[in-house]
Amino acid sequence: MTITPQKIDQFKALVENAKHIIITAHKSPDGDSIGSSLGLYHYLKKKGKEVFVCHPDPAPDFLHWMMGQECILNLEENEAELNAHFEKADLIYCLDYNSSSRIGQMEKPLNDSKAQKVMIDHHRDPEPDFCQIQFSDIEASSTSQLIFELIEACGEVDLIDETIGTPLYCGIVTDTGSFRFSSTSPKTHHIAATLIIKGVKHWEVHENVYDTNSLDKIQLVSFALLEKLVVDRENQTAYISLSNAEQERFSATKGDTEGLVNQALSIQGIKMAAFFKESDGIVKISFRSKGSIPVNELSKQNFSGGGHLNAAGGKFVGNLDAAIQKFVTILPKFVEENRELF
Repeated sequence: MTITPQKIDQFKALVENAKHIIITAHKSPDGDSIGSSLGLYHYLKKKGKEVFVCHPDPAPDFLHWMMGQECILNLEENEAELNAHFEKADLIYCLDYNSSSRIGQMEKPLNDSKAQKVMIDHHRDPEPDFCQIQFSDIEASSTSQLIFELIEACGEVDLIDETIGTPLYCGIVTDTGSFRFSSTSPKTHHIAATLIIKGVKHWEVHENVYDTNSLDKIQLVSFALLEKLVVDRENQTAYISLSNAEQERFSATKGDTEGLVNQALSIQGIKMAAFFKESDGIVKISFRSKGSIPVNELSKQNFSGGGHLNAAGGKFVGNLDAAIQKFVTILPKFVEENRELF
């Protein structure tokens, strides 16, 4: 990301002049979209701004511990209030997404708004002219890292405290897989260290995100790994699927299947993994890979999705069996086309 003095001056001027600020993030929130939203929210509040976080849908339970989470409005539960904020807004931040199609039914109020828009994101292929100002860096570990970098570029690192730093740290931790993904750079570690110096209790972030599980979730994960894991040694690929009925059997809630695809990828000799989940009348798919295997291209070309090189998402309109059948049908060709990477 090229942070030029001119861009920073624009960024600072927009904040200074804004009277009604909205922070938005993508549908199906994760640690980075919530973390970057709340980190920016607390930073702007500390500067005395009127700011509201407006998301398409609620966060999963394992992210509800963060300070400020209770202030997030979502379209599913607060439609009238959310639309009123969009009508009043004069500045809108678009965090962790680079196309309005990523925010579901919140796309219309966003596009209808006359407010100035600032995109802060680390995904590939940003939509041209999506926002008036774009801070895009596909090499950044997370949008939360970019929020820190922008605060730093504004000369306001001194404003960062535990309240601002904790959600940013959470976003970095979750989007780097606890600092193990290739997107983790020396700069990422430096930022994490700075946040700890600022008062972030890193162990509490890990405990809240990874070590607070319901019995239903533990049983669901155990079932998925024991009964639903398929390992294709020939194509060095593993995948897991869960139907609506199977999720209902274990009273699954949003976020309970988080990380399952990484469990499949962790199998020795496996280079690529997928997770298929029936949801809202479609099949949602998560892809992960090791090395330089481009699962974002696999998803983009076959499952109306995209994302990062090693982590992507997609969807299939149809039933679960049909989605899996399409995947196993195209898999050999994809592996052959990328043979040198497997």
